[in-house]
Amino acid sequence: MKLKPLSANKVIKVLDKLGFKIIRKKGSHVILKHPDGRVIIVPVHKGEKIGRGLLRKIIKDAKISKDEFMKMAKEI
Repeated sequence: MKLKPLSANKVIKVLDKLGFKIIRKKGSHVILKHPDGRVIIVPVHKGEKIGRGLLRKIIKDAKISKDEFMKMAKEI
């Protein structure tokens, strides 16, 4: 499945489904933490989508496959 830019809210919803919880917001960034200690920072800029490069990094940090992530994003 091809990686397409997604809105920050959609990315946060997918990460929430994976067990990540928002621990704080600082400026335009949302910091999410998984119970096992993994931390992911998602930039939230109104009207902008998260590009493929940053999305690839977020998926890698979440330790999930690209296809699995995109499938979950489609369901939301």
